[in-house]
Amino acid sequence: MAKRKVGKIIRRAGLKFGDPDIEIPIAVDLLKVEGVPQRDTEVSYYSREFPLESFSIAQSASAVWAQKERAEHTPETEELYREYQKKITPWINKIKRSGERVPNVSSQTENPTEIIRNKAKELGYSEIGFTKFDRRYIYQSRKSFVRNDLPNVICLAYEQEYIETQNIPSYSSEIAQGDAYLTQADLSLKLADFINELGFSAQISGPAWHFGPMIPMFVEAGLGQLGVNGQLLSPHFGSRARLQLIITDAYLDYDSPIDYGMYKFCELCQVCFMRCPGKAIQSQRVWFRGVEKNKLIAKRCRPVMARYSGCGICMKVCPIQKYGMQPVMEHYVETGEVLGKGTDDLESYELENKGYFRSGKVPIFDRDFFDMPEGRIEHNLVEEFRDNLANMKNLDKQSEYELYLEFTNALNSSETRNGEVVDMGMDMGF
Repeated sequence: MAKRKVGKIIRRAGLKFGDPDIEIPIAVDLLKVEGVPQRDTEVSYYSREFPLESFSIAQSASAVWAQKERAEHTPETEELYREYQKKITPWINKIKRSGERVPNVSSQTENPTEIIRNKAKELGYSEIGFTKFDRRYIYQSRKSFVRNDLPNVICLAYEQEYIETQNIPSYSSEIAQGDAYLTQADLSLKLADFINELGFSAQISGPAWHFGPMIPMFVEAGLGQLGVNGQLLSPHFGSRARLQLIITDAYLDYDSPIDYGMYKFCELCQVCFMRCPGKAIQSQRVWFRGVEKNKLIAKRCRPVMARYSGCGICMKVCPIQKYGMQPVMEHYVETGEVLGKGTDDLESYELENKGYFRSGKVPIFDRDFFDMPEGRIEHNLVEEFRDNLANMKNLDKQSEYELYLEFTNALNSSETRNGEVVDMGMDMGF
């Protein structure tokens, strides 16, 4: 492959506080779009007519199913999730109250953009950006929680531990993910307090309890682009970024979306698509809710996640995650090739009781492996109750009552599951 012509060089702040800036060369043939292709009127239409809802609510039937599958196939991971739930719940309760604190308006700073950016960096966040808070990306069930008077958003990315991430899927990598969220919770509350002391209100979204999808605003704030794997590909650590938002009325200078070359690079790479054990990633982009993206197939994803410690192979095999955007883009400029593609160093992984899969080899699952209930658990219970009644004709009154009692008990049990961990990192249904 021939050497590529550099189209532009992107200068970004270093990974850690005090680190020197880095320069990322983007080949001219990779330049396509600042941010992500979208049709703004369609985004508004779908937000209005078909409001978004948290996966833990909209797909609660599969969440309960996944919990049972984890308990059977990886009981140690299920126990880890329950311990994590105990640890993260007090933090979530604090985060949910973050917008209630009255700021110290007497000390209000005229434009605290760089003050907040530097404080966030000092605390340990590696990617920080500012943009307008897009209310079209609020879950229906969270709209009553989100303040209407905070128009700006601070986008914060925290790095998950590198070494354990390369062991995905594993018990240790799930610990690393949970530890990252616990650290985020602490840091975000400290940053919110700092913003309050500057004289402004602040309300936190994440970890584990979110207002809604976050990636659209991270893209608008210039902190990366959407990858084929459905994750944010950020400059320093790719999809290893753990994301949070803080909305505020602080006067902020907005950042702008950036073309890091990821739109075209992902088309050339396709490693996550080829290595996905469940074939949950589609190779071709489609227009979905006004955004052009590679749509993931949940029923091909969650069955693997539930049985293999959260999976995450699409993160592990991404070269931007493995090597960082700067080395990958430099390699592409010099060679025209995707760094690591076709090598075991990037593409290999191991699934417990299935074996080790080198580059070019993927596991095979039986068809019924992907049989999974979809939709809300209460809807599934109603359908099951209806089918039971239809199949059990000529029941006496006592049997009908017992069947009804079984149904109502199951329905009541589903309502008490709010606040349980769905999957490590997935939104919790508080």
